[in-house]
Amino acid sequence: MRNRFGHGIQLYLKENQSLFLFTIVLFTMGIIFGAVLVNSLDLSQRHELLGFLNYFFSNFDKSGITDSSLHFQQAFGYHLKTILILWVLGMSIIGLPMILLLLFLKGIIVGFTVGFLVGELQWKGVTFALLGVLPQNMLVVPAMLIAGVAGISFSLRLVRTRLVTRRDSIMPHFAHYSILVGSMFIILIAAALLETFLSPLLMQYAIN
Repeated sequence: MRNRFGHGIQLYLKENQSLFLFTIVLFTMGIIFGAVLVNSLDLSQRHELLGFLNYFFSNFDKSGITDSSLHFQQAFGYHLKTILILWVLGMSIIGLPMILLLLFLKGIIVGFTVGFLVGELQWKGVTFALLGVLPQNMLVVPAMLIAGVAGISFSLRLVRTRLVTRRDSIMPHFAHYSILVGSMFIILIAAALLETFLSPLLMQYAIN
């Protein structure tokens, strides 16, 4: 069973390697754009964001996350909405560009966050980014990329089966697509747990 599962994963990666390469490049472009976007902020915007950041640091250092269960529910809800949106977009032909846009926007958010922290706080910002931003995103980003590629692949298959060949049955592919996206949601739940229980401890360490 394990060998069969591993072989299936290898086959899936091989079949979609061009899509993975494209989405990784797109996500990387989003990161670069987000980092460049930091430089476009004027002085007042920088001061406003830095003031909010200092306020967050001071309050977080004193109390941390006051309600862990509420924080987990919010993170869980956010990841659930994200994965559902990707899943629904993958089931429509017109949803393909929206999937690419979502992955690009995720790259912009990561690039802007890290770029602002490093630009304003230098090495302290690097430490905070590594301890406070990186852990959960090590799970979130791959899960989003895999779910996004699965959605793009299924959307392209819809084009072939509905507009080109009209022969291939779509239901087995839909089942595989849904199972894969569901597996990525499990990974996002693990990311929500990290964000709720591990990242706050690491952030407090970074702040101190």
